[in-house]
Amino acid sequence: MRLMNYKKSIGVISLLASALLLGGCDMALMNPKGTIGAEQKTLILTAIGLMLIVVIPVIIMAIVFALRYRESQKATYRPDWAHSNKIELVVWTVPIIIILILGTITWKTTHELDPYKPLVSDQEPVTIQVISMDWKWLFIYPDQGIATVNEIAFPVGVPVNFKITSDSVMNSFFIPQLGGQIYAMAGMQTKLHLIAEEPGVYKGISASYSGHGFSDMKFTATATPTREAFDEWVAKVKASPDTLNTTEAFDALAKPSVNNPVVYFSTVKPNLFVDTINKFGHSGHGAGKTQEGESHSMMNMSADEHSSHTPAAHAGNEG
Repeated sequence: MRLMNYKKSIGVISLLASALLLGGCDMALMNPKGTIGAEQKTLILTAIGLMLIVVIPVIIMAIVFALRYRESQKATYRPDWAHSNKIELVVWTVPIIIILILGTITWKTTHELDPYKPLVSDQEPVTIQVISMDWKWLFIYPDQGIATVNEIAFPVGVPVNFKITSDSVMNSFFIPQLGGQIYAMAGMQTKLHLIAEEPGVYKGISASYSGHGFSDMKFTATATPTREAFDEWVAKVKASPDTLNTTEAFDALAKPSVNNPVVYFSTVKPNLFVDTINKFGHSGHGAGKTQEGESHSMMNMSADEHSSHTPAAHAGNEG
């Protein structure tokens, strides 16, 4: 009896400790500040709700069966019972309905939330080229002619077109409050379209293990309240004495390092993003040749990968 009470006390303490620890977690994914993030939150909650239709009855039945059919129970012994039309109806109909609903939702949202699909807006989008490194993020603004490390900015309510690649191993670009993650891969270009609906500073992370420094591979994404505020940020970057005009400067930046501070580059080497892709190409043998249309189709067939073989020669010029 004393042992049972001890185990019960341990269980209660563990439950309370878990609740306390989880209370400190940042639920950024469930507190979206962008259109894509809000739609993904709805999708997550819908999927959880549908799964609970099965999970909750299973948990209840597990408890009821353990009580009803325990050894000490004096229930009626029915050795010849083997079938129930009502039970068969429930155990087949409910899962089929759930699968049909999930299938419909999956088909619909796969197309609506396609990361390659440009966002409809009357605002001119901001283009940001993203290069993942060991273990930092390099962001290039081709239209503004600037680059930054571990910090980006864009106006609120303005679509942001991310073009993403890697200068090292595969990584994953993720701003939880704005939308889904997408992979960064050497010799390839992937795309992501996001928009912030509220001004603020949002956390960006590496969501894929890429070495011992990946957990510190973080950046900030600032949604400025106006385009004028964004222009002021651009002017601040252009005032920096640091430049990224040469291959040597890029190679020095690309050396593995952790806990990297924010760095502004007032100028950047033309076509640096394209050159980074060409450096690897297909299996490290020149520029990729797979057409984007083919790759995008393949990406849709394997949505969890969200990857594409984009022609390096076109990477810096597409909208």
